[in-house]
Amino acid sequence: MMPGINAFVHDAYITGEGILHAALLGLVTLADIRGTPEAALGELMRFFAEAAWYPTRLLPSQGVRWEAIDNSSARATLQDGDTTVSLDFRFDEAGLIATVRAEARARTVNGGLVFAPWQGRFWDYELRDGMRIPLSGEVAWQLPDGSLLPYWRGRITNIAYEFAR
Repeated sequence: MMPGINAFVHDAYITGEGILHAALLGLVTLADIRGTPEAALGELMRFFAEAAWYPTRLLPSQGVRWEAIDNSSARATLQDGDTTVSLDFRFDEAGLIATVRAEARARTVNGGLVFAPWQGRFWDYELRDGMRIPLSGEVAWQLPDGSLLPYWRGRITNIAYEFAR
Protein backbone atom coordinates (compact mmCIF):
# COMPACT_ATOMS: atom_id res chain seq x y z
CA MET A 1 0.00 0.00 0.00
CA MET A 2 1.92 3.02 1.26
CA PRO A 3 5.50 2.75 2.55
CA GLY A 4 5.59 2.70 6.34
CA ILE A 5 1.83 2.12 6.69
CA ASN A 6 0.83 -1.40 7.67
CA ALA A 7 -2.27 -3.13 6.42
CA PHE A 8 -3.37 -6.24 8.29
CA VAL A 9 -5.14 -8.87 6.21
CA HIS A 10 -7.02 -11.97 7.35
CA ASP A 11 -7.45 -14.06 4.22
CA ALA A 12 -8.96 -17.51 4.83
CA TYR A 13 -11.00 -20.40 3.54
CA ILE A 14 -12.54 -22.30 6.46
CA THR A 15 -15.13 -25.09 6.20
CA GLY A 16 -16.50 -23.83 2.90
CA GLU A 17 -16.53 -20.13 3.79
CA GLY A 18 -14.31 -17.47 2.26
CA ILE A 19 -13.17 -14.69 4.58
CA LEU A 20 -11.30 -11.51 3.66
CA HIS A 21 -10.82 -8.76 6.22
CA ALA A 22 -8.29 -5.98 5.59
CA ALA A 23 -7.64 -3.08 7.94
CA LEU A 24 -5.28 -0.12 7.75
CA LEU A 25 -3.05 -0.12 10.84
CA GLY A 26 -5.37 -2.85 12.11
CA LEU A 27 -7.94 -0.14 12.94
CA VAL A 28 -9.66 1.13 9.79
CA THR A 29 -11.52 -1.58 7.88
CA LEU A 30 -10.77 -1.50 4.16
CA ALA A 31 -12.58 -4.73 3.23
CA ASP A 32 -14.80 -7.19 5.04
CA ILE A 33 -16.07 -9.89 2.70
CA ARG A 34 -17.45 -13.23 3.84
CA GLY A 35 -20.28 -15.67 3.45
CA THR A 36 -20.90 -15.34 -0.30
CA PRO A 37 -20.30 -17.97 -3.00
CA GLU A 38 -17.89 -15.52 -4.70
CA ALA A 39 -15.88 -15.15 -1.47
CA ALA A 40 -15.70 -18.93 -1.05
CA LEU A 41 -14.62 -19.39 -4.67
CA GLY A 42 -11.98 -16.65 -4.48
CA GLU A 43 -10.51 -17.83 -1.19
CA LEU A 44 -10.36 -21.47 -2.32
CA MET A 45 -8.56 -20.27 -5.48
CA ARG A 46 -6.06 -18.35 -3.37
CA PHE A 47 -5.51 -21.36 -1.10
CA PHE A 48 -5.03 -23.62 -4.14
CA ALA A 49 -2.51 -21.26 -5.76
CA GLU A 50 -0.57 -20.99 -2.49
CA ALA A 51 -0.13 -24.77 -2.53
CA ALA A 52 3.13 -24.04 -4.39
CA TRP A 53 4.47 -23.55 -0.83
CA TYR A 54 2.89 -26.83 0.33
CA PRO A 55 3.56 -29.10 -2.67
CA THR A 56 2.15 -32.28 -1.13
CA ARG A 57 -1.26 -30.51 -1.17
CA LEU A 58 -1.14 -30.73 -4.98
CA LEU A 59 -1.03 -34.53 -5.05
CA PRO A 60 -3.98 -36.50 -6.47
CA SER A 61 -4.26 -38.20 -3.06
CA GLN A 62 -5.34 -34.78 -1.72
CA GLY A 63 -8.29 -34.59 -4.12
CA VAL A 64 -6.56 -32.68 -6.92
CA ARG A 65 -7.45 -33.76 -10.47
CA TRP A 66 -4.84 -32.94 -13.14
CA GLU A 67 -5.42 -32.62 -16.89
CA ALA A 68 -2.59 -31.87 -19.35
CA ILE A 69 -3.01 -28.75 -21.49
CA ASP A 70 0.31 -28.98 -23.38
CA ASN A 71 3.94 -29.96 -22.70
CA SER A 72 4.47 -27.24 -20.10
CA SER A 73 1.06 -26.67 -18.50
CA ALA A 74 -1.81 -28.49 -16.85
CA ARG A 75 -5.20 -27.66 -15.40
CA ALA A 76 -5.69 -28.68 -11.78
CA THR A 77 -9.16 -28.91 -10.21
CA LEU A 78 -10.03 -29.03 -6.53
CA GLN A 79 -13.50 -29.51 -5.07
CA ASP A 80 -14.53 -28.77 -1.50
CA GLY A 81 -18.23 -29.32 -0.84
CA ASP A 82 -20.19 -27.15 -3.28
CA THR A 83 -17.13 -25.11 -4.30
CA THR A 84 -14.97 -26.23 -7.23
CA VAL A 85 -11.98 -24.33 -8.59
CA SER A 86 -9.71 -24.94 -11.55
CA LEU A 87 -6.36 -23.26 -12.08
CA ASP A 88 -3.93 -23.50 -14.97
CA PHE A 89 -0.39 -24.27 -13.80
CA ARG A 90 2.51 -23.46 -16.13
CA PHE A 91 5.83 -25.15 -15.43
CA ASP A 92 9.36 -23.97 -16.28
CA GLU A 93 12.09 -26.04 -17.97
CA ALA A 94 12.96 -27.68 -14.63
CA GLY A 95 9.32 -28.73 -14.05
CA LEU A 96 8.76 -26.14 -11.31
CA ILE A 97 5.61 -24.02 -11.04
CA ALA A 98 6.20 -20.73 -12.86
CA THR A 99 2.64 -19.37 -12.89
CA VAL A 100 -0.85 -20.23 -11.71
CA ARG A 101 -3.78 -18.64 -13.51
CA ALA A 102 -7.56 -18.43 -13.32
CA GLU A 103 -9.47 -16.97 -16.24
CA ALA A 104 -12.02 -15.39 -13.91
CA ARG A 105 -11.81 -14.45 -10.24
CA ALA A 106 -14.06 -11.87 -8.59
CA ARG A 107 -12.48 -8.63 -7.43
CA THR A 108 -14.11 -5.58 -5.90
CA VAL A 109 -14.34 -2.55 -8.19
CA ASN A 110 -16.33 0.52 -7.11
CA GLY A 111 -18.23 -1.51 -4.52
CA GLY A 112 -19.27 -4.26 -6.95
CA LEU A 113 -17.76 -7.54 -8.10
CA VAL A 114 -16.00 -7.77 -11.46
CA PHE A 115 -14.58 -11.03 -12.76
CA ALA A 116 -11.10 -10.76 -14.28
CA PRO A 117 -8.17 -13.03 -15.10
CA TRP A 118 -5.93 -13.56 -12.07
CA GLN A 119 -2.38 -14.86 -11.95
CA GLY A 120 0.27 -15.87 -9.44
CA ARG A 121 3.94 -16.00 -10.39
CA PHE A 122 6.65 -17.89 -8.47
CA TRP A 123 10.46 -17.90 -8.61
CA ASP A 124 13.67 -18.28 -6.59
CA TYR A 125 13.21 -21.97 -5.76
CA GLU A 126 15.18 -23.58 -2.95
CA LEU A 127 15.09 -26.91 -1.16
CA ARG A 128 13.35 -26.79 2.24
CA ASP A 129 12.72 -29.94 4.31
CA GLY A 130 13.23 -32.06 1.20
CA MET A 131 10.79 -30.08 -0.98
CA ARG A 132 11.73 -27.54 -3.64
CA ILE A 133 9.55 -24.46 -3.07
CA PRO A 134 9.51 -20.91 -4.42
CA LEU A 135 10.79 -18.33 -1.98
CA SER A 136 9.40 -15.38 -3.98
CA GLY A 137 6.03 -14.72 -5.54
CA GLU A 138 3.49 -12.15 -6.63
CA VAL A 139 -0.19 -12.08 -7.50
CA ALA A 140 -1.81 -9.81 -10.09
CA TRP A 141 -5.09 -9.05 -11.81
CA GLN A 142 -5.10 -8.79 -15.58
CA LEU A 143 -6.85 -5.56 -16.42
CA PRO A 144 -9.13 -5.07 -19.45
CA ASP A 145 -6.31 -3.31 -21.36
CA GLY A 146 -4.13 -6.41 -20.91
CA SER A 147 -1.77 -4.98 -18.31
CA LEU A 148 -1.11 -6.70 -15.01
CA LEU A 149 -1.90 -5.07 -11.66
CA PRO A 150 0.23 -6.78 -8.98
CA TYR A 151 -1.38 -6.37 -5.57
CA TRP A 152 0.81 -8.68 -3.50
CA ARG A 153 4.52 -9.48 -3.58
CA GLY A 154 6.27 -11.50 -0.95
CA ARG A 155 9.28 -13.53 0.01
CA ILE A 156 9.31 -16.56 2.28
CA THR A 157 11.85 -15.98 5.03
CA ASN A 158 10.96 -18.98 7.19
CA ILE A 159 8.85 -22.06 6.61
CA ALA A 160 8.55 -25.30 8.56
CA TYR A 161 6.70 -28.48 7.70
CA GLU A 162 5.30 -31.20 9.94
CA PHE A 163 5.15 -34.61 8.34
CA ALA A 164 2.86 -37.42 9.47
CA ARG A 165 4.78 -40.42 10.70
